[in-house]
Amino acid sequence: MGILIGCEHLSMEWPGKQVLRDQTIGINEGERIGIVGRNGDGKSTLLELVAKRLEPDSGKVTYRNNIEVGMLAQDDALDDADTVEHAVVGDVPEYVWASDPKVRSIVDELLGDVDWHARVGELSGGQRRRCDLARVLVGTWDVILMDEPTNHLDMGAITWLARHLRHRWQQGQGALLVVTHDRWFLDEVCEHMWEVHDGVIDPFEGGYSAYIQQRVERQRQAAVTEERRQNTLRKELNWLAHGAKARSSKPKFRIDAAMALLADDPPLRNTTELKRLAVSRLGKQVMELKNVSAGYGDRQVLSDVNWLIGPGDRYGILGENGAGKSTLLKVMTGRMLPSAGYVKIGKSVKFGILSQHLDQLREKDDWRVEELLATFKKYYVVDGKPQSPEQLLERLGFERREFPTFIKDLSGGQRRRLSILCVLLREPNVLILDEPGNDLDTDMLAVLEDLLDTWPGTLILVSHDRYLMERVTDDQFALIDGHVRHVPGGVDEYLSLLDGSIQKSNSTSGAATPNVDAQGEKDAGQAPTGLSNAERRELKKRYDAVARKLQKLEGEPERLRARMAGLDALDYQGLMDAQAQIDEVEAQVDELETEWIELSDRLGLD
Repeated sequence: MGILIGCEHLSMEWPGKQVLRDQTIGINEGERIGIVGRNGDGKSTLLELVAKRLEPDSGKVTYRNNIEVGMLAQDDALDDADTVEHAVVGDVPEYVWASDPKVRSIVDELLGDVDWHARVGELSGGQRRRCDLARVLVGTWDVILMDEPTNHLDMGAITWLARHLRHRWQQGQGALLVVTHDRWFLDEVCEHMWEVHDGVIDPFEGGYSAYIQQRVERQRQAAVTEERRQNTLRKELNWLAHGAKARSSKPKFRIDAAMALLADDPPLRNTTELKRLAVSRLGKQVMELKNVSAGYGDRQVLSDVNWLIGPGDRYGILGENGAGKSTLLKVMTGRMLPSAGYVKIGKSVKFGILSQHLDQLREKDDWRVEELLATFKKYYVVDGKPQSPEQLLERLGFERREFPTFIKDLSGGQRRRLSILCVLLREPNVLILDEPGNDLDTDMLAVLEDLLDTWPGTLILVSHDRYLMERVTDDQFALIDGHVRHVPGGVDEYLSLLDGSIQKSNSTSGAATPNVDAQGEKDAGQAPTGLSNAERRELKKRYDAVARKLQKLEGEPERLRARMAGLDALDYQGLMDAQAQIDEVEAQVDELETEWIELSDRLGLD
C-alpha cells in the first residue's frame, strides 16, 4: 500500500485562531478517511490544504507522481452560463459518456429531475449542488476530497452515494477524504477517522462508531493519567510549602519537577453542554389531522391525511426532497390552512418550532446576540439551579466576547445553536424540528440527541440524518405521494418503498397503526411465531423502543441512591422526595422489563 499524498509539518493560522500546528500525516492507497471536529476547528481548511487550493503558513503537501485529485468543495466553481451537460461531463461527446453505465447511473440518480440542457445559473441551490457532485463522481480520480457531500441530498440519495463510494474503487485502490456531519454516512463509507481539534490531527482506526469508542477510551486513559499527575502535584506542592529554609535546602531538580507539573496543567477543551429546561404541562390531546389535504394553487402536496399524535409520542417524518414534509409541519402547527379536512390542536399545546431555514432568526439579522437574549426571562431553572440565557448559551459553546456579534455575522453552526436555545427558552411542550442537524458538528449533534433523549413532551422530527432519526424517534412515518403511512421497519422499510421492492399503497395511517396491503400480507405468508410480517415488524419496532428506554435507565437507580446518600440526614423532605424518585424509576424499569420479556416471547427471541 503506497502513499498517495503526504502532508509534512503543516501549520496554518487564521486571524485569532491557530488551525493547524506542525502536523504531519499521510493518505495511503485504499484508505477511506472521514474528518470530524467542532465547527471552526479547521476541517474544511485541512481539505483545502490537501487539495492545494490553500498554501500553508509552513510545511508542504506532496502528491505521488501522476495522481489525479478531484474535490467537491462547499462552494462550487461552476459557470452560470454553462449547460448542466457541459458542467458535468465537459467536452466529452454524448455517445461516449452515454455508453458508460457508471456515468449514466450517476446522472440518473442525481440529476433525473434536472433539464440536461438548462443553464447552471437557472438551477436551485440543491440542484446546483447535485450538479457539482455529479461532476466530481463522473471523473476518473485517484483521490477524491469531499466537503459535506450529503448537503441537499435526501435519505435515498445519501444511501445511494454511500453505496457508490464503497464500490467505486477495487480493494486497496483509490482514496477518499470526506468532511461530513452525517454519522451514518461515516460509518457506511469510512474505515479511518481524523479528528481535527486544537491545532492537531488525531487519527483513529475504523468508522465513526469505532472512533467514538476509541475517543472515550483515550479520554478515560487521559483522566487516569491526569489523576496520577494531580496526586504527584499535591505531594510536590506540600513538599514545597515547608518554609523557605526547607525549600532552599532541597535539591533543585525536585523544585524543577514540581514547577514542570504546574506548567503541564492541561487547558480545558471548550465542552458543549445542553440541559433540559422546564416544559409547559401537556394535556391528553396534542394533534389530530382528519382527511387533510393541502397544496399550492393547482399543485396538491397532501392528500386525505389522517394522523393522531398524542402526548409523549416521538415521531420521525421521512420523505424525498419536495415530498411536502415542511408543508405537513406547517399544516400540523396551524401555520398553513388545509384546503380540505381539519386539524385539531390541544388547548394546552405550546409549540417550539425550529424551521429548516431558521426563519425566526432571519427577521432579527440586524440584532446583536445579547439583544436577542434580553427578550427572554432573566433566569431559568436547570438541574435545580437558576441559569441566565447568557449562561445557557455559553454551555452551547458560545463565548462572552461573541455576544455583541450581529446575528447576520454568525456562522451557520452558531446560528443553529442559537436557534435551538431560543426554541427551548420558550418552554414548549411539543417540539417540531425541521432538519435540526444542519450546520452542526458531530459533537454538537450528540449533545442535541442527549437533550432529546430526556425530552418529556411530544417530538416531531424531519431529518435526512439517518443516525439522528433512528436515535431519537420511536416510530417513523413516510410521506409518499401526498399520503402519510407508518413504516414499522423504520428507515430500511422506507428505502425499500422508494426502491419499489414493497408495494406502495395510497392509504394513510393513525398514530401507530399501519395500513397493510391485504394481498401483499397474504403473499408474504406467516412468520414462524404465527404473526404476519406486518405484525412482526410492529412488535419488533416496539421491542427495540423498549430496549432503548431500558438502556437509558440502566444504572439510574444506583445514581439516585448515591445522590440520596449525599443529602443531609435531617433533610426529611429531601430524603422523602429522593426515595419517591427512586421508587418511580424502579417501577418504570420493572414495567419496561416485563414488557420486554413479553415482546421477546411473542417474537420468539432467545
